[in-house]
Amino acid sequence: MSTLSDTPGLRPLDGPASRTDLVAATLRDAILTGALQPGETLVERRLSEQLGVSKTPVREALIGMAHTGLVTVAPNKGFTVRRLALADLRAVYQVRLLLEPWAAMTTARSGAPEPLRQAQDALNEAAGLLSSGRNSELSAANRRFHRALYSGCGNELVVDQLDGLRDLTSLGVVSMLWDRWPSWRDEFVEHAEILAAATDGSAEDVERLSREHLRSAMAKIDEAEG
Repeated sequence: MSTLSDTPGLRPLDGPASRTDLVAATLRDAILTGALQPGETLVERRLSEQLGVSKTPVREALIGMAHTGLVTVAPNKGFTVRRLALADLRAVYQVRLLLEPWAAMTTARSGAPEPLRQAQDALNEAAGLLSSGRNSELSAANRRFHRALYSGCGNELVVDQLDGLRDLTSLGVVSMLWDRWPSWRDEFVEHAEILAAATDGSAEDVERLSREHLRSAMAKIDEAEG
C-alpha cells in the first residue's frame, strides 16, 4: 500500500480545495497515471491529509467514482482502485462500439472546427510520446483524441457515458494489453486515418474507421482470453 510520501500523483490542492469535483479529478488522474494502482486500498483519512482537505469531499468523490467504475466499494473493506478483468474490458469495448462510431461520425458531420483542432493537438502530442516509454502520458493523449472526436456529437448523455468508458479503457489497456501488445504505434496510425477522414468531411468513413479501430482492440482481448 502506498504511503503519503510515495504517491507522486497526489499533493495538496490549490484553490477551492473543499470542492468534491476537484478532489475527484485529482484522484482520477492519480489512478489513470498509475500513481494509485489497481487493487490499492483508498483510505479516506490518508487521502484527505495528502490532499489537504477534509474527509467529506474525499468520501463524496470516492462515492461518485464508484458509480463510474474507477473504484469499487465493499462492506468492511472500503474503497479500492478497480482491478479490471479481461471480461470487464470486453464489456467496455462492446458499449463503446455501440456509441462511439456514431458520435465520431456525428461530430465530423457537424463541420465544427474546434473538435478537429483538439484532436489534432492530441495526435501531435501522441506523436512525440511514441518512443518515450511514458505510457500513462500517451494514454492521456489518446483519451483526449477520442474525446475530441466524440464530444461534438451534441448528445451530452452519450458524451458522459463515453467519458466514463474511456477512463475504464485506459485503466485496463495500460495495465493489461499494452504490456503484452505494445500497439500504440498502430493505434496512432489508425487515429491519424480517422482524423484525416474527419478533416475531409467524410463522416461515413469516420464511422467505419472508428468501428474498425475498436474491433482491432477487441481482437486483442479475444487473443488474450484464448
